[in-house]
Amino acid sequence: MARAANKAQAGGAARMVAALAKALREQLGLTQEEVGRMTGYTASAISAMETCAQPASDAMLVALEKAIGGGLGLFEKARKLMLMEKYPPQFQDFALMEAEAVTLSSYQTYVIDGLFQTPAYARALIGGGFPQLQNAHVDELVEARIARRALFERTNPTPMVELILDEAALRRTIGSEDIQRDQLYALADDAERENVSLQVVRLNRGARGSHAGTRGDMVLVVTKDHEHVVYLEVEDESTLISDPVKVARLNHRYAKIRSQALSPDESVSFIQKLAGEERT
Repeated sequence: MARAANKAQAGGAARMVAALAKALREQLGLTQEEVGRMTGYTASAISAMETCAQPASDAMLVALEKAIGGGLGLFEKARKLMLMEKYPPQFQDFALMEAEAVTLSSYQTYVIDGLFQTPAYARALIGGGFPQLQNAHVDELVEARIARRALFERTNPTPMVELILDEAALRRTIGSEDIQRDQLYALADDAERENVSLQVVRLNRGARGSHAGTRGDMVLVVTKDHEHVVYLEVEDESTLISDPVKVARLNHRYAKIRSQALSPDESVSFIQKLAGEERT
């Protein structure tokens, strides 16, 4: 049943890869079993890929390029297109913008920003949602989410990434205490990157009479073309805001949230201390 649904829902990139793989295989006079041996997959896995019952994973695309790509680089070029199709519909418009951003400034209140998630945390979060997803779909979404971390290693230009987390997101256990603890340590490690800044807004911020972050999450982006936009997402619905007046208002709010957060050094120390508490 899941594979029938995959066939019906397969996007253009998955169908293109399936047709290309089958055409190249037949041109080379190879069976699905032979291609499977060349790529490290079973014949049934190759068949599932060619029929879109189970679209090619990123690893399979790399293997297909080496085995039957003929030096054309077509499967390599398909990797980004396939990755984009694996993102939830509401995120697809933003995904490429994020990957090419000059600056990302994120404020998150409920869970850790997806860009900073560990595989285990991402799997627990995606797999534990409602309605529940098929395991294969969870695998695809986790793979796509973790692939976003390539942004941290990008150069020319090196992006500047800023994350402000509400303390609630740090304390909300996702999956298990072990998964949450490892996620906290991973956050502290990411904060050591030269192009990353991490800050925490404490739970008692509102007790001081002012809390600029009570209206929810936002991601501010400076694009590769130096345009300023804001991405908002709630309940599987998303909005990209480019109107200069609205963007300026949200930038001002974000700046106020930043001013009310712990400093980067204080924030990392706090996260490390909280991770230690998770161990007890």
